[in-house]
Amino acid sequence: MDQHNTPAADTPAADTPAASAPDAPARSYGRVANQMRPVKLTRDVMMNADGSCLAEFGNTRVMCTATVEEGVPAWRKGSRAGWVTAEYAMLPASTSTRTRREYKGRKGRSMEIERLVGRSLRAVCDMHRLGELTVTCDCDVIQADGGTRTASITGAWVALHDALQKWVDAGKIKRLPLTGQVAAISMGKVADHLLLDLDYPEDSHAQVDLNLVCTGDGGIVEVQGTGERSTISREELDALLDMGQAGIQELIRLQNRVTGFSD
Repeated sequence: MDQHNTPAADTPAADTPAASAPDAPARSYGRVANQMRPVKLTRDVMMNADGSCLAEFGNTRVMCTATVEEGVPAWRKGSRAGWVTAEYAMLPASTSTRTRREYKGRKGRSMEIERLVGRSLRAVCDMHRLGELTVTCDCDVIQADGGTRTASITGAWVALHDALQKWVDAGKIKRLPLTGQVAAISMGKVADHLLLDLDYPEDSHAQVDLNLVCTGDGGIVEVQGTGERSTISREELDALLDMGQAGIQELIRLQNRVTGFSD
């Protein structure tokens, strides 16, 4: 697996075909209901990180880096197993009004998202094969236009892959500890329409919003959903999940095109 031949790959919004309801609201990039924004994954963008990926979902941009360090947290010592964790933050100018830097007392939202990213990555990493090493994936939002947590997960997997492959190539790990791929996407109900990959204007007006995390083989890692302004039926929930899983498969193919993981 040569992860250095293709530094970046992208998918146009039209990569997920579908028919839109005739009165569906106008969407960015002229998308129909179940189309993603243009997605681009650019690797090797940070020279000091073991692995790095700039994940772009339309105007949302997240810098994802992965750093491997010897040793594990105190509670993990002696387990002969490693640990994968994540940190998430938004740069001050990533939003339309300045976001304050987090110095003391981390925001609940940031902690929730970084825990989600960590759980998602651990779902596809064999900790015993990793050995007593800790991998920290940092996800820093450069520009926010909806879907920052899902972009973080999708880009962090690429950064994690490259970091671990670097250690394998250096002979520090016997074989790649990854057992698969993981990616994430948002869905929601906006103006009574079911939509994939919400941008900020859609997300801020969503009646219901969901985030879906899946592995490459279709396994569901996590579903987050909230009825912000209304409820949804079981049929609508199933439709959103089907839409999300189809979108994630596009992201899985994009990750693989970048890394050659499944080649």
